[in-house]
Amino acid sequence: MRIGVLDVGSNSAHLKVVDLAVGAPPGPVTTVKRPTRLAEAIDPEGAVEKTAVDRLVASVGEAVCAAAAHGVEELVSFATSAVRDAANQEEIVARVAASTGVRLGFLSGRDEARLTFLAARAWYGWSAGRLLLADIGGGSLEIAHGDGQEPALALSLPLGAGRLTRAHLPGDPPSRKHVRRLRRQVYERLAETSAEVRPGLEGERPVRAVATSKTFTQLARLTGAPKRKAGPYARRVLDVDRLREQIPVLAAKRAAARAKLRGVSRPRAPQILAGAIVAEALMTTLEVDRVDICPWAIREGLIVRRLQAMTDPAAADDETARLTQAVPATAARPRPAPVRTG
Repeated sequence: MRIGVLDVGSNSAHLKVVDLAVGAPPGPVTTVKRPTRLAEAIDPEGAVEKTAVDRLVASVGEAVCAAAAHGVEELVSFATSAVRDAANQEEIVARVAASTGVRLGFLSGRDEARLTFLAARAWYGWSAGRLLLADIGGGSLEIAHGDGQEPALALSLPLGAGRLTRAHLPGDPPSRKHVRRLRRQVYERLAETSAEVRPGLEGERPVRAVATSKTFTQLARLTGAPKRKAGPYARRVLDVDRLREQIPVLAAKRAAARAKLRGVSRPRAPQILAGAIVAEALMTTLEVDRVDICPWAIREGLIVRRLQAMTDPAAADDETARLTQAVPATAARPRPAPVRTG
């Protein structure tokens, strides 16, 4: 079976197409990634601006065309917190459906944490023992831990890099006062959360701390991890002491200058400082010296869940099943908006 998973996030619409067969790992076919840049286009009322909605619709349309061209049988499509929490969420979903035929669904923050944990478990296997997972997105931070396939605890906090940048780091670069204030607020929030998370990490059995997401990946590269071309099997680690050293460096630079640093992409340069602040505070409050960077995340979690359901229908769950649809029969590039005259 050939499936596609379309993840519409704060920075991009990312389609991953794989072949699934019982008893075999997912076979990669292609990936398509197009910009959305929603994080920089949310107005004071919390609505995504029209130009960004237009860009999102076009990006989803291109992904759907690619899915149809590659013979995708099932399409799993969802949007993360940038759309889920937008004041004009219903308008965005309706625009996408009308222009592309795709029905965008949503996962709760907790389900995002669960599925990302599942992906990490599938990547590292049972020999990894207890896993502690962290994922920093544009709108939220997901945390999960456990020794099974499902996490014993899964949390989602409104500490995404894009959200915090918009709300707390005005200016380019932001003032020292704003940076100090954000660090204090993040530490206070994560100190409360650590009181809930840390009891599950105690005991004699070791815990393997892992992190997913572009934010963690780029922070690891910034602090010396191997380049992307080294491939997914190269070990990448983010060390908290090296990360801490980079925060004042990032804070002192404009976004354009951050984009020239090792591993930092231009689209994420404006929010990489907030991401670094969250990552450092999380690792410090949980007393984690380093995290391994996992190349699999929520898209792969959905793929693994679908693969499980092929052999055990009971493994399917309502939260992911309702995101699945056929590729629109009339898949085509999104129709242009009508030209207004007069």
